[in-house]
Amino acid sequence: QVQLVESGGGLVQAGGSLRLSCAASGRTFSNYAMGWFRQAPGKEREFVAAITRSGGGTSYTDSVKGRFTISRDNAKNTVYLQMNSLKPEDTAVYYCAANFMVAVKTTDYNYWGQGTQVTVSS
Repeated sequence: QVQLVESGGGLVQAGGSLRLSCAASGRTFSNYAMGWFRQAPGKEREFVAAITRSGGGTSYTDSVKGRFTISRDNAKNTVYLQMNSLKPEDTAVYYCAANFMVAVKTTDYNYWGQGTQVTVSS
């Protein structure tokens, strides 16, 4: 089992920045690729970004490319999502997830955190 706990969400004005963190415990963190997903009210959970086990490879959904950066620190068992130039449409609950391989589908991930709310005001 892998336990994931997100933090860093909050309320920010459009154009602002937030950094989300996801702390992992329970298994060897570096054995897992990590992903960030988000779910807005009334919408399905969607892929945001993912990072390989070593951190050498990343993937992003088109709407966040150039604004969001995913990174990880395997020594701290933590994955991050730096979010810049935030827009109201980025408002959602953000979840981190763990899987053996980088993937973009929610069904590919075995472990999930409880989520952290990000609200961007216009």
